[in-house]
Amino acid sequence: MRRILLIGGGGQVGQELQTSLMPLGKVISVTRDDLDLTQSDRIRQVIQTAQPDLIVNAAAYTAVDKAESEMDLAKSINAAAPTVMAETAQQLGASLIHISTDYVFDGRKNTPYTELDTPNPIGAYGKSKLLGEEGIRQVGDRSPNFRYAILRTAWVYGSQGKGNFAKTMLRLGADRPEVRVVADQVGTPTWSTEIAKAIAALSPHFLDAAAPSGIYHFTNSGITSWYDFAVAIFEEAEAIGFPLKLERVVPITTAEYPTPTQRPAYSALACQKISAILQTSPPQWRQSLRQMLTELYSLTYL
Repeated sequence: MRRILLIGGGGQVGQELQTSLMPLGKVISVTRDDLDLTQSDRIRQVIQTAQPDLIVNAAAYTAVDKAESEMDLAKSINAAAPTVMAETAQQLGASLIHISTDYVFDGRKNTPYTELDTPNPIGAYGKSKLLGEEGIRQVGDRSPNFRYAILRTAWVYGSQGKGNFAKTMLRLGADRPEVRVVADQVGTPTWSTEIAKAIAALSPHFLDAAAPSGIYHFTNSGITSWYDFAVAIFEEAEAIGFPLKLERVVPITTAEYPTPTQRPAYSALACQKISAILQTSPPQWRQSLRQMLTELYSLTYL
């Protein structure tokens, strides 16, 4: 039986992966309580003990704004740790699937970014994630037999995990009549369940050397703004029966909502490469949002 080491099993994508990866073999899930990703020797020890055929890294430092003042910590978790995972996987003959982000791009494009576009992160978080990508790719360049996939995704939300944009909007909408949301940042909301399904579908291609190593983009399909995403959340939530006090969603500009880090104005990702391998296209983002909210409602109120 194949052995799959899931790192970051307690996060919103990680919890979904625990289910989606089960049909592929024995899943060994570790969380932040089990593994301090700032400790390289501990990472090596956990991997060597697990003796996996495949490592799936769903762990990351994701505090985008705090990363500006905690760059060393962000780099330790997002750059150094994945590089150690890649080095150890290569030594054991294991494959690696690592989750990355749309924030490796600067947002100056106005058509979806492909895997061939040159990254140019504009914030500390994106820079730390790009360093992680480069670390993995360098291991692959030195060892052509090492198999890896870097899966970039975007605007992740789900029913699991501590917090995300959808959950924040529902909390605010239950407490106040007005919510102000940035309308000039564009991308694709992506349900954590769909990411987990895509990784589970991609995994056999790397266990059996059927797909080329490299970068893959995966999001739900369609493009929207944070404002329109928020409006959709409230429309779908109201239809399902979530308790809301909200009366209006007000569109604002990025300049009206200053944050410590600059975010890409446009970060939609082109997903044709992974769709060709999996022979299916990702669902439209609003369809997935409706499914997630139905699931969250049942977990919360039923």
